[in-house]
Amino acid sequence: MKLTDIFTAEAIAANYTEAASNRTPYLGTGFFPAKKKAGLDLKWIKGHKGLPVSLAPSTFDAKSKFRDRVGISVDETEMAFFRESMLVKEADEQEIMRVQEASDPYAAQVLERVFDDTQTLIDGADVVPERMRMQLLAPLSGSMGIAIKANGVDYTYNYDPDGTWKAKHYLQIISGTDKWSASETCDPMKDLEDALDAQEAESGNRPEIALMSKATFKMLKDSAKVRSGVLAQNVTANVNYTTAKVKAYIEEELNISIIIYTKQYRDEEGKDKKFYPDNIVMLLPNGNIGSTWYGTTPEERTLMARADANVSIVNTGVTIAVTITDDPVNTKTTVSEIVLPSFERMNECYALEVA
Repeated sequence: MKLTDIFTAEAIAANYTEAASNRTPYLGTGFFPAKKKAGLDLKWIKGHKGLPVSLAPSTFDAKSKFRDRVGISVDETEMAFFRESMLVKEADEQEIMRVQEASDPYAAQVLERVFDDTQTLIDGADVVPERMRMQLLAPLSGSMGIAIKANGVDYTYNYDPDGTWKAKHYLQIISGTDKWSASETCDPMKDLEDALDAQEAESGNRPEIALMSKATFKMLKDSAKVRSGVLAQNVTANVNYTTAKVKAYIEEELNISIIIYTKQYRDEEGKDKKFYPDNIVMLLPNGNIGSTWYGTTPEERTLMARADANVSIVNTGVTIAVTITDDPVNTKTTVSEIVLPSFERMNECYALEVA
């Protein structure tokens, strides 16, 4: 039995699918579902429906007035490319041949380690679009865009080049006594309601979801005004002041759903980071707000047609390519993706920076 009989792109993809079925999906996949397109150019239409504008009055037999299409813009850019590889070295290939011995328990451990190495690359590929989506959903300082800089490459995308989104859909709490970190004096319920009102006045649609980190929700929970509001709704003398009670109180009062996102990842420098940062709340409409677009990678475009390469696609657009190198003889696994989210409904979203 040769290593290539076991270690194929199809086997890796099957292993990924089986492992992924037992994991909680990334939050961003629900807001930005995956789609595939050819090449790496991305174009999307961003509309701002806004409030309906009354028809202009007219007189009989007069020519009708032409109305401009307000708030329609086309954004076009080139999607970002990501790729890494890992090797099964000659010594590993010798070890893995022992899988022929069914009674050898060590062989299974070797195979498991090889698949874990590959899973590492695929997991890393899945981190990339989630980082992008969460940057769009957490526009710190009102900067609506994506920035990933590593390995000498700078991918920076500005989704609000003229600042119009920031001017109408973002608010930073400036006063020290109003910041949510000032638990005795802040009023998060009023801040949220004001933001909901501002978004509704601008777009005609009221957000239905409030996205925040666990630390941001804790500031909200620690607010004296929120605490008094929750306790006032309970007639019993002793009330267990829990996260569930606070969440239910806010959701009922403001008619929104609160999502607390806690997932983390490790960046290129090995530092643990949260996908969703602290001190910001994003108010969102229900349903899809954009798409996660995958392009055609060089491996998919070129290697899939070659007999000496083994290529599979997972997660809509993540390419797995297994090839054999000579001198030394190694099995090389490459995982690559061309990916970028579009954000068609960003004008229906409102960001509130709270501390």
